[in-house]
Amino acid sequence: MKEKLLQKFNELFGKGDDDRVYFAPGRVNLIGEHTDYNGGHVFPCALTIGTYAVARKREDNKLRFFSMNFEDLGVIESSLDDLKPYKEADWTNYPKGVMWAFAEKGMKIDKGLDILLYGNIPNGSGLSSSASVEVLTGFILRDLFGFDVTNQDLALIGQFSENKFNGVNCGIMDQFAIAMGKKDNAIFLDTATLKFEYAPIKLENAKIVISCSNKKRGLGDSKYNERRSECEQALSEIQQYIGIETLGDLTEEQFEMYKTSIKDEDRQKRAKHAVYENQRTIKAVEALKNNDVEEFGRLMIASHDSLRDDYEVTGIELDTLVEEALKIDGVIGSRMTGAGFGGCTVSIVKDDAVDEFIEKVGKAYEAKIGYAADFYVVEIGDGPCKL
Repeated sequence: MKEKLLQKFNELFGKGDDDRVYFAPGRVNLIGEHTDYNGGHVFPCALTIGTYAVARKREDNKLRFFSMNFEDLGVIESSLDDLKPYKEADWTNYPKGVMWAFAEKGMKIDKGLDILLYGNIPNGSGLSSSASVEVLTGFILRDLFGFDVTNQDLALIGQFSENKFNGVNCGIMDQFAIAMGKKDNAIFLDTATLKFEYAPIKLENAKIVISCSNKKRGLGDSKYNERRSECEQALSEIQQYIGIETLGDLTEEQFEMYKTSIKDEDRQKRAKHAVYENQRTIKAVEALKNNDVEEFGRLMIASHDSLRDDYEVTGIELDTLVEEALKIDGVIGSRMTGAGFGGCTVSIVKDDAVDEFIEKVGKAYEAKIGYAADFYVVEIGDGPCKL
């Protein structure tokens, strides 16, 4: 892979004496969806698929970007003097946003860059290709310019750039899972405090299978920001009666006691999901610690039901993938993962059922939806690195 990337980079930008190659993973969230901006817990892990880059400093202020995933766009040029989001800048708004965010945090980039990217995360799948690019860019800038930032800082800078530069009001989970990834471990993260612990994922005779719906979605123009503001409003209504900072501070019992203070039925459902999903995530990590993968699977299924009925972010594609998955013997749990409205499901499938799962779920999905889904048997990998 490294040779292939360098060859393409040198073909486009000429040969240099300091061409460096990097990798940052994608992530999948096993449970804890739409809790990260509600002060709750999440349980993501980094994957062994992700985004590769070759980068080199220039002597001027010019920025030149090329993606092997969007070759038809050619080299997209920009400048350090003009770090603003433009529609025609396309995917390069993500790395530019991180450069802008570094400067906002007092770390000025004084030389332009040539950057080539290649990702093997399915685009628009909900496996965080954008956060992968953000963390990767931050990692490159730290390496090339010697900035004194930790991997956790890279996550926060990535989130800041996505919020303020690209206008997507995302929580911290995606960037954190990617920057802090650890092989064979998921990250149990309290998004309110950023306290976290690594939890080993020991799946005896089972695999994590990601099913990509191939329904494309854009986060910024989806209902993501709308859901977020519904939760914020529900929180401010409930705060009139109980002193809490976030919905994640509530137990299920407290929510039931105070839910009538939320004046709108939809907002009540959104808040219920945020509270109950947070508690499910805490229980799911406990189940894993006790080697109870069956209970973990049951909580995954309950998570999907709540995302479908209370949060209403699934849609026919994701619901079909989960429904068909649960018909297969050997599926321990299945749920949508990511923001919803398309993207992926994550399932835990016993080894001897994986082939049947891919064949039968794939067939049923195509028959119902009219186009094919893609399937990835994935492994849990480390955070960003230099290759």
